[in-house]
Amino acid sequence: MDKKRTRLKRAIKLRCKIRQLNANRLSIHKTSQHIYAQVISGDGAKTIASASTNQATIKSGLKNTGNITAAAEVGKFIAEKAIAAGITEVAFDRSGFKYHGRVKALADAARESGLKF
Repeated sequence: MDKKRTRLKRAIKLRCKIRQLNANRLSIHKTSQHIYAQVISGDGAKTIASASTNQATIKSGLKNTGNITAAAEVGKFIAEKAIAAGITEVAFDRSGFKYHGRVKALADAARESGLKF
């Protein structure tokens, strides 16, 4: 089994559990150069807030968009946007990525900015 298929298998298991909870979810996706985050409604029909290292407001303050500091900035920004939209509690959907490095940095920054997981 290859690396991508294993990650997607983990993602499916995680999303099934979140769907049972019917909670708003903070979903992330990462590539080697960028990281993306979305807060999605409990029914999955609507994206409430989004942030990524492609956005000019985040990109301008960063030297590199593919590292831990960039992920932390995205985490702060998505938390601020979610709280402004009235969302304080989310389920963390890591999309099958292992919880370390940039994924952990994004989650920690979002927690410090006021989101509850």
